[in-house]
Amino acid sequence: MGHDFIKNKHDPCAYKKVSGSTVVYLVLYANNILLFGNDVKMLGDIKGEASYILGIKIYKDRSQRMLGLTRSSYIEKSEEIHDGKLKTGIPSNET
Repeated sequence: MGHDFIKNKHDPCAYKKVSGSTVVYLVLYANNILLFGNDVKMLGDIKGEASYILGIKIYKDRSQRMLGLTRSSYIEKSEEIHDGKLKTGIPSNET
């Protein structure tokens, strides 16, 4: 996980980032993210704007007031399947 978070050894869904006296916690649960800490600026820097969610790329053009989604990475991965076989030569289960 980016932003220098350290995974909690007792809970694989909990992460912590410490910088001096600033502490930020990130907790993942199903499709939710809980982000909390003692520095609002750092929380904002970490939160940022989403660019991917569930493998779907989010793109924005604020000047044209457009928001879009694309699954191009999924399509590119799907192109690797040809004639019922993956490029590795291992037969796929898809028909």
